Amino acid sequence: MISLSDEAKTLEMLAVVKEKPEKGFSLKKVTISTDLKADEVLVKVYRASFCGTDYHLYTYDDYAKGRIKLPLIVGHEFSGEIIKIGMNVNNLKVGDVVSAESHIICEECEFCRRGEGHICVETKVLGLDTDGCFANYVKLPAANCFVNSKDINPLFLSVQEPLGNAVHTMAHFPIKDKNVVILGCGPIGLLAVDVAKAYGARKVIAIEVKPYRETLALEIGADVVINPTREDVVLRVLEETGGLGADVIGEFTGNKQAIEQAFKYLKAGGAISMLGLPSEKIELDFSHDVVHKGISIYGVTGRRIYDTWHQVRELVESGKLHLDKIITHELPLREINRAGEIMGSGNCGKIVLIPEEIDE
Repeated sequence: MISLSDEAKTLEMLAVVKEKPEKGFSLKKVTISTDLKADEVLVKVYRASFCGTDYHLYTYDDYAKGRIKLPLIVGHEFSGEIIKIGMNVNNLKVGDVVSAESHIICEECEFCRRGEGHICVETKVLGLDTDGCFANYVKLPAANCFVNSKDINPLFLSVQEPLGNAVHTMAHFPIKDKNVVILGCGPIGLLAVDVAKAYGARKVIAIEVKPYRETLALEIGADVVINPTREDVVLRVLEETGGLGADVIGEFTGNKQAIEQAFKYLKAGGAISMLGLPSEKIELDFSHDVVHKGISIYGVTGRRIYDTWHQVRELVESGKLHLDKIITHELPLREINRAGEIMGSGNCGKIVLIPEEIDE
């Protein structure tokens, strides 16, 4: 257990800061106050996972320009150990190993009160609206912490937040004994392949353009991988499903053409969960591909707070997942810009960063 002296009012740490309106991050020595609000905790970060959102911030694209205020400590996926708690925190203790729900919700709006905090109208996001976890230490509300077993590898615990995205997407509709398509095998899509297999899908068909990720999807259990640059996706999915189409689709690309095609190979009465964020308008034949087919469409945002987290913990503890394969890179925090380059290449699964102590 890590102890924090009562006299320590500040801590020095290394942190990844987005400070300039340009590509790249800065690694800075910063000071964090150990003073906490009554409902906050201070966590020493063990591992932090690099997300697609972090890649947007790394490149400083239009999304990043419109989303964050500089400067900001980034990062929102992590595992760590609580080293200090606020005076009103009763359900956590120093020494607890935690991961965190990155969406900080108000607990008071209509949606929070009816158990749908994942669509809270006042949501703030760790590492986007508040200083994040690409650092040695991070402060956050105690309500956002999820206590883990100390027997689980911190590496695996650090990817529970994105795993929650995959679980929320794939578990919304029944997939046991169904023909399931995973559209896009980026890090969360790869996690979705794993989730679909763990939840007993009859056949998992992955669609991916990057050869590296094609191979990885097969290694973790995809039954079929289709590359749209080499094959007609609609015809191939129909072939693989007896001409009827996919029962359930998990959409992780945000790609206009891929999404429009998906509605062509979705089975009548089928369902599509959509996590990817399109940057272009999507054109659909609503009469034929939505209304007359009687399909269901579900928009996925974050994780259901906190139902999804319980599902995630059960999966991680079950041993059914292949997180050791999906996590393809472990890098020291100081190589954050290299992590961005690797993510941009597509030659990776999940990238996890290891915080480093300041050199004395």
